[in-house]
Amino acid sequence: MKITAVGDCAIQKRLPKYYDGFEAVRDYILRGDVRFFNLETTVCEDCYAGAISGGTWLRTSPEVLADVLEFGFNVTTPANNHCMDYDRPGFLQTLDNFKKLGLPSSGGGRSLAEASRPVYLPTPSGRAALIACASSYPPGAEAGEQSRDLPGRPGINPLRTEKTVYVSQDDLDRLSQIADETKLNAYEKIVRAEGYRPPLEPDTLEFCETVFKVGEPGISYTLSETDMTRIERSIRDAAFQADVVLVSIHNHRICGDSKEEVGDFLREFAHRCIDAGAHAVIGHGPHLLQPVEIYKGLPIFYSLGDFILQLENCAIMPDDYYRKYGLTPDAGIYEVFRTRTKNFTTGLQYQQVMMEAVIPYFEIENGELKHLEMLPVELGFGMRHSQIGWPRVAEDDSILRRLAEMSAPFGTKMRIEDGKLILE
Repeated sequence: MKITAVGDCAIQKRLPKYYDGFEAVRDYILRGDVRFFNLETTVCEDCYAGAISGGTWLRTSPEVLADVLEFGFNVTTPANNHCMDYDRPGFLQTLDNFKKLGLPSSGGGRSLAEASRPVYLPTPSGRAALIACASSYPPGAEAGEQSRDLPGRPGINPLRTEKTVYVSQDDLDRLSQIADETKLNAYEKIVRAEGYRPPLEPDTLEFCETVFKVGEPGISYTLSETDMTRIERSIRDAAFQADVVLVSIHNHRICGDSKEEVGDFLREFAHRCIDAGAHAVIGHGPHLLQPVEIYKGLPIFYSLGDFILQLENCAIMPDDYYRKYGLTPDAGIYEVFRTRTKNFTTGLQYQQVMMEAVIPYFEIENGELKHLEMLPVELGFGMRHSQIGWPRVAEDDSILRRLAEMSAPFGTKMRIEDGKLILE
């Protein structure tokens, strides 16, 4: 089976028919029997804005979603940090618009059972399955399971993590002293004593809703075994029903000094997915490329980067967004984005690495990886707002060299050939 995939698609405007470079990208994507993308926006109309967004309140129209499909995609996910930008009505409209266009999706649903269920795609080369989840999402976006008494809660398939910060004993004692002097944890101590929260472990402190422990200084994320077990079960079910199983993960967690670094928890997640029967893990979320790893002969793309990035092409914004930057809605779209970007000098669209990505094409046969190559794309860094964000095949191999270099410590050996990165 042949697969092509891309990362974040934060699209806010209709696709020109057709911009220069479109055909080459579309034709490459169409090489796949399965053609995946992460839709990082809501597709809704006449919905109120959520109290919390994924950063920018992203919303687009059904016509724009239909334009995205001109690239040839045939499966997607709504499981990301923008899923509730327009609250649950906007989320449910997004799912409905998927169905109206006949676009299969995984990772979101009207209950946890629906959100965590694999979606199946019949292809000329066999049956494929996709299971999608997210470790980065707004609070409360998690789907809930239905019970005997209550219906399920709409939302996404979550991969929860528990953050622990390790510090020295002296630092922990100092934090504890600060908490006592300021009465920071007075309420938490009362409700723990009343039994509404579990007791803390020895040598552990909760400070500003973060757990601190004594140990080698650093931050650690621990996977939720409840979520991980559910995802592994979905993978095993899918492997029984399909010839190829793909897992999508949306993650923003930063565990080092740069966004390119892969956290230990993410690597554990990907390995456990392959162990459970997945044939590839497709990551996205940090808006730039992260390493590629081959684990047990199968590919893990920790982040494919941005496929479409149009964060400043929103037609409207809620009052909350203007207030966030000390403005009122009377200021207008131009002024709020000018303020946020410090006069259009900072932010994702002003960093070239955020406008560079790859599109992998790979073949799985009898459960084994037979071929893997990656096409470099760039999104028009430095172009006008009216033109920026559309993917084009990169003219040089700098993106490929950078990806090969960051993947080498994972034991991944690749060579550049005919403008593509080829797995050796």
